[in-house]
Amino acid sequence: MSPSTPTPGAPPTQPASPAEAFSRTVDGVEVLGALSPSRAGDFMTCPLLYRYRTIDRLPEPPSADAVRGSLVHKVLEDLFDLPAAQRTPEQAAAMVAPAWAAMLEAEPEVAELFTAGGEDEPRDFDAWLRSCGTALDTYFKLEDPRRLEPAERELYVETLLDSKLLLRGFVDRLDVAPNGMVRIVDYKTGRAPNERFEAKALFQMKFYALVLWRTRGVVPSMLQLIYLGDGQILRHVPDEDDLLATERKVEAVWKAIRHAELASDWRPTPSKLCAWCNHQAHCPAFGNEMLPLPAELHVRRVADESVSAEPATADPQP
Repeated sequence: MSPSTPTPGAPPTQPASPAEAFSRTVDGVEVLGALSPSRAGDFMTCPLLYRYRTIDRLPEPPSADAVRGSLVHKVLEDLFDLPAAQRTPEQAAAMVAPAWAAMLEAEPEVAELFTAGGEDEPRDFDAWLRSCGTALDTYFKLEDPRRLEPAERELYVETLLDSKLLLRGFVDRLDVAPNGMVRIVDYKTGRAPNERFEAKALFQMKFYALVLWRTRGVVPSMLQLIYLGDGQILRHVPDEDDLLATERKVEAVWKAIRHAELASDWRPTPSKLCAWCNHQAHCPAFGNEMLPLPAELHVRRVADESVSAEPATADPQP
């Protein structure tokens, strides 16, 4: 599906995030704003990308990589609804077609990825579907779900910091051992980053760990990123100092966002990731004009920032 050209000054057309329905009212406290790891990552990658996604809420076309991620996440989530003995590679493979059918019913536009009206070069659907199966096969080489009983799946978490900044997001899986030790697990359908980009990948996990620490009083004992694109697992053992540093970083990101908003300074940060950006037509880094901010969003629009559904995020590699 080709992205529609937004009308400058028009109200946002992108629907609110699913997280909006889960956010509780924090009684008696005026929340300054809300931040998710995805949106914080957007700002650190490029302030203009953050603005277009969060303030303007420009529509973005679905990508084959993001849809693959959503499909694989759905199968892995539903797999744990089955009795342990039935969580086999064959059962997971049989769940792909029903999950795809449900996705099509909920979001018919994803079918356009595989037609002449989709991307410039429509994907081969059969090859794409096989790639989903390959990702699931890789998962079974890394874990045996018959030996796992997750405490939570697709868990919505949020906490209010002392600064009145609300942190929120979705955790793919939460494992709790009999001794109370907590492991946060996240699935990625892309390839593991090289060492230079590991810290960026772990920021999301530390963000979740911070929220869980603040809400449950327990520092997670393990953060685990499972990369189904190449069968790698990235693990990190956090401690309180680690999470306090993450809290300071999150606060700094929010202050930078507020400064950008008040100064109307949303200059882009060009990088290799620009190749995956849907907003090049409105980016000065590509010789184009930046869209003007909608008039009604000039004041404190950032406070309505919404969290993305993590599984739907593609895993672009720089």
